[in-house]
Amino acid sequence: MIASPGLPLMIVDDDNDLRDTLAELMSAVGYEVAPFDDAGKALAALEEGVTPFLILLDLMMPGMSGWEFRAAQLENPKLAAIPVVVVTAATGVSEDRRTLGDVAIVHKPFALDTLLPIVVQHANAARLRH
Repeated sequence: MIASPGLPLMIVDDDNDLRDTLAELMSAVGYEVAPFDDAGKALAALEEGVTPFLILLDLMMPGMSGWEFRAAQLENPKLAAIPVVVVTAATGVSEDRRTLGDVAIVHKPFALDTLLPIVVQHANAARLRH
């Protein structure tokens, strides 16, 4: 696995402990992490020009849900191509592909060695695009 130091990674999850732990771990691997506890604020950041190579997205959040975030992202041509990994405890998500589009899904609880290879794969693809 090859990480791509400095690549921006967005984490959108209202679970403070999980978000902070993921942010710390991903920072330690070398990613520039943009953590958000609110999907509306994360979407606003994207619309203002934050350009992560990948978004780790929880679905069940107060306010704007991950489903609503993803729908808004897909409706915006400038944001639609940003890859998303859904990190969720929600059931039945695999069948919800019509709403979520092309996303990888990691179910909570998960081991880091399940998520990290997916992140690295996206980082390597992003590095090759640039």
